[in-house]
Order: sequence, then structure tokens, then C-alpha cells
Amino acid sequence: MEARFNLFENELGSRFAKRFAGAGMLVHESSLPKSTQELMSLRASQINGCGHCIDMHTKEAAAAGESAVRLHLVAAWRESTVFTEAEQAALALTEEGTRLADAHQGVSDETWAQVRKHYDDDQIAALVCLVALINAANRLAVITHQRGGSYEAGMFAAALG
Repeated sequence: MEARFNLFENELGSRFAKRFAGAGMLVHESSLPKSTQELMSLRASQINGCGHCIDMHTKEAAAAGESAVRLHLVAAWRESTVFTEAEQAALALTEEGTRLADAHQGVSDETWAQVRKHYDDDQIAALVCLVALINAANRLAVITHQRGGSYEAGMFAAALG
């Protein structure tokens, strides 16, 4: 499978990508822990089958000090002992917000209560925005066949320049 299209080489796509990245920077600069952000992005990308984003978020998390054990277990976080209750709430929100078509109720009241228990309003805004952003990023990459494997930690930040 070869990439179908490079958004960055198209004027409209490039302008969109810069604005999209700017929205992502707002979340990145929030008080939501960076490790939580990477775990959420990794989990949504796993669900959506986005090799490019799985590659990126695994490598960015590892470069930031995330353990290999936690990265390997994020796909089975419910059956793991290495995530905090707050991280579990964020991962549940990520899954339910990603699987909207599979779960007609969307995000459950139980999950929302756990999110409210562990995060303040600014962090909740970041959580919700991150779920929306990573799902959009997954769709952009999957539609255009962006493949995983060649990403190096820091590449995205360098591209924003």
C-alpha cells in the first residue's frame, strides 16, 4: 500500500493541516498530563487501525519516558494493573468517544462520572477535544494511506517548525 495523497503538498490541505495542528497544540499545552494524551491517542489509533498514528504516538510516548509495559498493555487496559483510575477513565472516554457507531449511547454516564471524578473542567475540555482530534487525524491518515513505521520522535513538532 502506497500513500494516496500528501496533504502537505496541496495548498488547501497544507493550510488545513496547519490549523488542525494549531488546535492540537492547545490540547498539548493544557494541564492534561502528556502521558494521558499519548495513551489516549494510541488507543483511538489502535481502534481505528491507523498505523501512522500508532507509530507516532508509541514513539512520542516512549521518547517522553513512557514504559514499554504500559505501551504494550494500552490495547488491553481493562485487563491491566499499570494504569491509574484517572487514566482508565480517560481510556474509557477515548474508546466510547471513538466507537460512536458501535455504541449507540455514545459515552456512558458511568464513564462520564469517572471522568468528572478525576479531571477538572479544563482537563475535561482537553479530553473531549483530544478524542475528536485524534479520530479526525486517524481518518485523514487512513483515507490517504499514510503508513506506519518511518516516524521518528519529534518529527511532527519539527514539521510545525
